[in-house]
Amino acid sequence: MPEFSETPPASENHVRHWAMALHLSQLAHYLVPLGGIVAPIVIWQVQKDQMPEIDQHGRIVANWLVSLLIYLTLCAVLFLVVIGFFLIWIPLALSLIYPIIGGIKASQGEAWHYPGSFRFF
Repeated sequence: MPEFSETPPASENHVRHWAMALHLSQLAHYLVPLGGIVAPIVIWQVQKDQMPEIDQHGRIVANWLVSLLIYLTLCAVLFLVVIGFFLIWIPLALSLIYPIIGGIKASQGEAWHYPGSFRFF
């Protein structure tokens, strides 16, 4: 009886579907508090071993989430000098726009690095 030590490689469409879901799952915070942080991290951690391509997308999303936290913290500090009120809208808008663009690019098979995102992972 032959042994199967590895799972068969995932089809290209299946990988693209999960990559797109990973990016778009950031929008879950509109439905559930902290859902936009938890959902992408869970998808990344569960799927990265089965589909190595997902690891790259997961790193991109995780880098953006950490960068977004830094930007929002900076804006919160700048609220003390009023300018934060005007600047806070930029990262909030990008937190809506970037996941959509990332999801579209992922569905086309591309790994799109979010502009302005620091690379920690």
